[in-house]
Amino acid sequence: MSSATENPLRIISSIAPVRVADFGGWTDTWFAEHGQVLSVAVAPCAEVQMRVYPRGERPAATIYAENFGERYALDEITSDYDRHPLLEAALDYMKTPKEYALEIDLFSEIPVGCSTGTSAAVSVALLGALDCLTPGKFTPREISRAAHLIETDLLHQQCGVQDQLASAYGGINFIEITQYPEVRVTPLELPEATQWELERRLALVYVGHSHNSSKVHEQVIHQLEGEGPDAPRLSPLRRTPELARDALLSGNFTALADAMIRNTEAQRELHAALIGPYHQRVIEVAKAYGATGWKVNGAGGEGGSVTLLCGPVAAQKREMLRAIAKEVPKSQSIPVLLSPRGLRVW
Repeated sequence: MSSATENPLRIISSIAPVRVADFGGWTDTWFAEHGQVLSVAVAPCAEVQMRVYPRGERPAATIYAENFGERYALDEITSDYDRHPLLEAALDYMKTPKEYALEIDLFSEIPVGCSTGTSAAVSVALLGALDCLTPGKFTPREISRAAHLIETDLLHQQCGVQDQLASAYGGINFIEITQYPEVRVTPLELPEATQWELERRLALVYVGHSHNSSKVHEQVIHQLEGEGPDAPRLSPLRRTPELARDALLSGNFTALADAMIRNTEAQRELHAALIGPYHQRVIEVAKAYGATGWKVNGAGGEGGSVTLLCGPVAAQKREMLRAIAKEVPKSQSIPVLLSPRGLRVW
C-alpha cells in the first residue's frame, strides 16, 4: 500500500499479455538476421499500476515488484540500474518528468522464469503507463521497439523481437523478421469458433523450475553466430510458423499439433539440452492422456513451461492436467485465455 497521506494526482493502470506456442523462436534474433515467428497472446497479463504525485520531498520512484516481495525507492532516476534493471532502465529510457514522484506496483500471475515472455510483458505494460505522463502516445510498434531496445542496447542482453510484439499487439500474429530488427506483423483473423476451440484445447504447464540463460544457451548462440544466418539448423524453425499459420487459418488442429511437435524437435536439434528432463516428462504424461501436440516455450533449457494441445474430448484434458500434477512434482497448470488485445492503458 502507498505510504502517501494525500491523494495522487493520477492513477494510471496498464496490462499486457504474455505469449505461448512461439513457433520459430531463435529466428527473430540478431544472429539469425531474418526469420518468421507465430505466437499466441494469452492472459493472465502482466499488470502495472502507477500512482503519480507531485515530487516535493519524495523519491523519484518507489517500485513494488510484488512477485519478488520487494519494495524499494529510487531517489533519482539514473542510468545506474541496480536491483531490477529492466524496470529502472524503462524509467530512464522514457525520460520520466522530474516534477513527478511515482509509486509503481508490478504483478503477474505467471511464475517467474516461465518462458512465456513475462519480462517483455512487464516492460511493455510499464512503458505504456509511463507514456501517459507525456503528451506523446506510442503506437504498439513503438512500444515494442522501445522494450526491445531497453533489453538489447541499455542492458546488453540477448533478446529476440517476438515477445515484445506479442505483448504490445495481442492476438495471434505471424511475424516476419525481414532484416533484424525490422519486422512485418500480420494478425490472423480466425472465425470465433476456431478461437474458442483453440482456447479450449490449449494448456500451459509450468514445469516447476525457472528458465534462465544457461551455458547451453550461450553455446547455441555461439554456434549459430559462427554458422551465420543460413545455418541449416535454423531452416526447420523458419518453416514451422507457416505450418502453424496455415493450420489455424483452416481450423486444422491435427496440422497445428504436428507443427508444434516439429518445432520442439527442431529446438532439440539445436542442442539436446534445450528440451530438458522436466519438459520431456510433462510431454510423456500428456501424450499418455491424449495430448496431440506439445511445444516447449521460449528457448527451452532446464526449466520454463510447455504449451500442450489437447484432443477434442474436454474431460480428457482435465484428466491429463490432474495426471501431470501428480506425476511431475512441482509442476503447475496455468489456466490461460486468448488475449485478442495487446497493451491496454487507462
